[in-house]
Amino acid sequence: MTTFLIAAFSYLLGSIPFGLILVRVFRGLDVRQTGSGNIGATNVARSSPALGILTLVLDALKGIIAVGLTRFFLPGQTLLTSVAALSAVIGHMFPVWLKFRGGKGVATGLGSFALLAPKSVFVAVGVFVAVIFLFRHVSLASMVAVALFPLLAWLLRDYGDAPQILIVMAMASLLIVAKHHQNIGRLLAGTEPRFQWKRASRQA
Repeated sequence: MTTFLIAAFSYLLGSIPFGLILVRVFRGLDVRQTGSGNIGATNVARSSPALGILTLVLDALKGIIAVGLTRFFLPGQTLLTSVAALSAVIGHMFPVWLKFRGGKGVATGLGSFALLAPKSVFVAVGVFVAVIFLFRHVSLASMVAVALFPLLAWLLRDYGDAPQILIVMAMASLLIVAKHHQNIGRLLAGTEPRFQWKRASRQA
């Protein structure tokens, strides 16, 4: 029952569509009708860089709060905190409020695992920045960083006292990469747009 409650709470928390809410409130638009149609920070930033950053922070906070509350009320239960992390990511990707059509889960995954594997998250963020600098594709940078994350956690032994958490990390990574299937197709076809902050700023 405890596991179910943690999973349900974390899922509902993760399913809050901050990107959709912010763009609708401050821009009067449905972010799903602009750009890539995604509710995540990258697409929100195409309408407003400031709202994109705020969306990134709030989406990450969903994961941080889900894991942080679980850790606070159930200290030492590493596997349960990993359930909270995975559930928050799933909530963001498949929110019940939006007919299970949500974001890619990168920011929420970042927040979720920042408390569980901080060293690995730090290195993964470095990988993300490096790929962005080299190729200017947010989707590619996200997928590379996410795909490497479980390996980094294993190499750095950044999984506390529960090696089983690596399985949860791998599941989250696989889901996030799979959610990028359209981006993968565009990258292979050479049609994936390069993200430019200057252009986004002119649209703001």
